[in-house]
Amino acid sequence: MPRPRSARPTQRDIAEMAGVSITTVSHVVNGTRAVAEETKAAVLRAIETTGYTGDAIARSLVTGGTRSIGMAISLVANPYFAALMHAIEREASANGYTVLLADTHDTAGTERDVVRALRSRRVDGLLITPAPGDGSVLGELVSLDVPTVLMDRLTTRTDIDQVGSENIQATSALTAHLASLGHRRIGMISGAPGLTTSDERVLGYRLGLGRSGLSWSQDLVACGHSSRDGGGLALSTLLALPDPPTALVVANDSMMVGVLHEARRRGLRIGEDLPVVVYDDVEWADLVDPPLTTMAQPIDEIGRRAVQLLLARLADPGRPAETVRLPPTLRHRASCGCA
Repeated sequence: MPRPRSARPTQRDIAEMAGVSITTVSHVVNGTRAVAEETKAAVLRAIETTGYTGDAIARSLVTGGTRSIGMAISLVANPYFAALMHAIEREASANGYTVLLADTHDTAGTERDVVRALRSRRVDGLLITPAPGDGSVLGELVSLDVPTVLMDRLTTRTDIDQVGSENIQATSALTAHLASLGHRRIGMISGAPGLTTSDERVLGYRLGLGRSGLSWSQDLVACGHSSRDGGGLALSTLLALPDPPTALVVANDSMMVGVLHEARRRGLRIGEDLPVVVYDDVEWADLVDPPLTTMAQPIDEIGRRAVQLLLARLADPGRPAETVRLPPTLRHRASCGCA
């Protein structure tokens, strides 16, 4: 006696209709083993006939897409990334897409693993904030023609879509502002090595010094490794110099937290004993005492443009790759020493 059909089709229903085993259906749906083309076609016809919606992967075999976007990003690297994630989810949802999130932990090995895991879920495309490393994951995605958009940390590649903030001129402006207040020894706490954002902001700092008639000194740059603890240690390093800086450019808000803690531990008053400006703007920037002078990235716009670039790539795979640089905005408050 035939087994009664359930109200919602299952893989067993698909197997019976196609005349194959449930294991074969699973291989077709999940792509875990090669299946003869005739058998695969029978399974796909059964999926389409029954309206099977057991999972997004099965639907993608019929429709050609899962209406999902994979996002590979470090959830601990920077509070800014959480805001970016929300902006992406809003834009994706407005266009009928869901977002599958994977944490890269900001390491190249984990990035490679999570990107491959997202691809195994048959996402239509990927949004990535690249981890420090050799960029092999990007080369793999480009060679496989996987629709991909890089966010925040851009590269010099011209064969992949990218969107992020302008870093060089923005950091130059922060540095020049401190110079305009009379500072001649301006220090910098730089981000993690191997990141384009770190390199570009250091370059902007050097440009700002040059435009202000000041010379560059390697001693005045300390790496904060884009972390809270690193920011505090970098400040200690700079203050230990025989002739320490009189003002400071901090390359992101994670390191700024460490700077604030270390300054408090030492009894230093930000804005008075040590004027400080920071690239990145967070919700609490105007709540601390004194409020922080920052260079605010257009986070919502970066998220929107990233999704839009990916959807444009899905609609037209042959379109030329595009790199979008969005200008940040100076939020002039009191930590720089201005009244």
